Amino acid sequence: MSPEPGLSRTHVDLDDPPHERFVPLRRDLGITTFGMNLMTFDPGQQGRIHRHAMQEEVYVVLDGVLDLVVEQETHELRRGDVVRVAPQLRRKLVNRGPDRVVLLALGGSAEHRGRDGEAFPDWDASTPAPPQEIPLPDDLPADERR
Repeated sequence: MSPEPGLSRTHVDLDDPPHERFVPLRRDLGITTFGMNLMTFDPGQQGRIHRHAMQEEVYVVLDGVLDLVVEQETHELRRGDVVRVAPQLRRKLVNRGPDRVVLLALGGSAEHRGRDGEAFPDWDASTPAPPQEIPLPDDLPADERR
């Protein structure tokens, strides 16, 4: 498969993740509008207490169990959990368990522009339309149609 301009790809072996605690993925992928990092915490490891002026963060737990401490309140996160932390809240990640934790951390501060997408009825179409004007795929379950 030849890469398309504007399409980038990297690979992380989640069965044997890198032993670096903090692996930046933004540059590898050419991301310019938000941060993306793979983070690993061995048993007993913890991050520093921090907050941001403008950047909100989202953590996606890929493997393991860890504590997210927000303003001294502890929240246990497990594999599959996704959590957002507002910029002004102090937070800290702690692995109190016996197993390694792997998570994806995303952060951004630019204002979200909802409904800026364009839709196409098929791959042959060259002119986009607002998403609301293009029918949803037939196989999309009814409860997911918005």
